[in-house]
Amino acid sequence: MTAALHTQVQVKPQSQPGAEVVLLCSGLGGSAGYWGAQLPALLEAGYRVITYDQRGTGRSRQPLPADYRIEHMAEDVLEILRAEDVSRCHFVGHALGGLVGLQLALDQPGRLVSLSLINAWAAPNPHSARCFDARLALLDHAGPRAYVEAQPIFLYPASWAAAQAQRVQEEVEHALEHFPGADIMKARIGALRRFDVSERLAEIDLPVWVSSALDDVLVPATCSERLAKAIAGSLLHLQPHGGHAHNVTAPEAFNEALLGFLTRQIQS
Repeated sequence: MTAALHTQVQVKPQSQPGAEVVLLCSGLGGSAGYWGAQLPALLEAGYRVITYDQRGTGRSRQPLPADYRIEHMAEDVLEILRAEDVSRCHFVGHALGGLVGLQLALDQPGRLVSLSLINAWAAPNPHSARCFDARLALLDHAGPRAYVEAQPIFLYPASWAAAQAQRVQEEVEHALEHFPGADIMKARIGALRRFDVSERLAEIDLPVWVSSALDDVLVPATCSERLAKAIAGSLLHLQPHGGHAHNVTAPEAFNEALLGFLTRQIQS
């Protein structure tokens, strides 16, 4: 996998040379645009921020290798770091992106300054499996429109989605317009469903911040609690409300907690 991915590197003009790098890795959708609520806060804090469209998604429309795995996604991150001449970064991953971060922390820990995991998990669980079964059934039997229309149900709290109805519908239409195709989506879901590092979490030896919303309907908050318990020295941040995409629906609280964690790593 050598073709370049669509990558954006942003930094506030007056930032100091050699600014710390934060790489943001999205979830199943794979789009760099997912991080719109975090970019201003990170740039204002002086970080150099890398976002990218993951292989097969958005502006990185490329075939996926056979037996696509989280390891392939981790290798893509390493390619980005090499291309941008970044030796180490703070890695922030949402859901599937968190799995990529866990893989990197296990295989290439020297490339990470810290690891932030948002509504991630170490192993499959029956509730999330049921959700993915339902989403795949929609894709197979009702098509991409139904699959994309159902996405906000899994991402957002009902009250937030109802109050942001126009925004949510615009996201749905954008996702449908840029839908990567059923084969790509099934390969990405297959990769995250096969991921299991539950027996290796004790190997992780770097600063880790675990963030979850208690009302996430896709990934139980207990998955984050187990991560935090198994990774020595990790910090657990629980938000009472916000859903699977709580960094989008409750960005102020999320950004404050994330920046607090990142700042502590620079000061230590």
